[in-house]
Amino acid sequence: MSEGPAGPAPRILHQHSTFAAGGKEVRAVRLMNAWGARAHHTIVSAEPQAMAAAALVDAGVAAHYPQDFPSLKGTPGPARLARLARAMQGFDLVCTYNWGAMDAVMAHRVYGGVWNLPPLVHHEDGFNEDEAESLSRKRNLYRRAALRRAAALIVPSTGLETIARDVWRQPDERLLRIPNGIDTAAFAAPPDPAALPIRKGEGEFWVGTLAGLRAVKRLPDLVAAFAPLPPEWHLVICGEGPERPAILAAAEAHGIAARVHLPGNVDPARVVGLFDIFALSSASEQFPLSVVEAMAAGVPVAATDVGDIRAILTEQGGVLLAPPGNVGALSGALLVLAGNPDLRAALGAANAARAREHFDFAVMQAAYENAYARALGRAF
Repeated sequence: MSEGPAGPAPRILHQHSTFAAGGKEVRAVRLMNAWGARAHHTIVSAEPQAMAAAALVDAGVAAHYPQDFPSLKGTPGPARLARLARAMQGFDLVCTYNWGAMDAVMAHRVYGGVWNLPPLVHHEDGFNEDEAESLSRKRNLYRRAALRRAAALIVPSTGLETIARDVWRQPDERLLRIPNGIDTAAFAAPPDPAALPIRKGEGEFWVGTLAGLRAVKRLPDLVAAFAPLPPEWHLVICGEGPERPAILAAAEAHGIAARVHLPGNVDPARVVGLFDIFALSSASEQFPLSVVEAMAAGVPVAATDVGDIRAILTEQGGVLLAPPGNVGALSGALLVLAGNPDLRAALGAANAARAREHFDFAVMQAAYENAYARALGRAF
């Protein structure tokens, strides 16, 4: 095993709700890449077919994807929880992510003391469509019980911090809010037109988004909101997921199929600067990394007013937020930006400055490193 200045590289088990290339997965990969050989990683997903983020892991990072790991999904009976707990043996740190990995947290809670399991740090980044409007009382009770043995709970947003403290009853000494951060310099660099299978034509403008194609992202709403924009505008939705057919159907229904493009997963740093407007239509978010990425690239944002988005944006940019589910309001924000290139430029410049000052990756990396080191009881 490789060693760093603090001793042997820790063996970290990551148990994800999904390892698709969404916000929390991309953040986890960027941290892994930043630590390089300083840690060894084993990654499992509650959705074994959703592993697109693995392609973003640098070649020099020790990352393993076991095929025989117990499923993170199923009825949380004693035998299944015991299998999950036994699979955590032999690691130095266990990291779990979102509701889809909560059975692993419960397994650690029930059997951690019996089998002397490594410390566990849970990460909660938001909710799927089944809890987008209101949290499940049953799940809240389960979370509250499962998290009692966790070394730490990390959340990115003020909204989740409040929920964790008031609803899940997490004590302040265990609760950490670490805002998402990015390599702002990478996003400030010129984008790469060759990074997409489509090219922007002469006199063409793009509304773009980066998202897992899931129902909670309300991407058919984005298609509907975009539809009234002039014909020189195109909609580029980057990502993969089960909502692809619904998005394409919405584009057909609005008669704009030729102006709606779904190029799949992309490297955000190479692509987001190609957008003239960044749009987000989600019913639920907490601290969406994609908004910060767009800001760092100097792109104005039109979005639903969910999670911490209003706090992330500049005060001026906040006027372009729409209530979630209000297609007309989101469409109005897009039309305002599409019709005013000076406003787009001003908001883009303000966004870039704010991202550099508040949301750089180095600040986030240091906070995560401190949190994991505290759980491990040593630096790495």
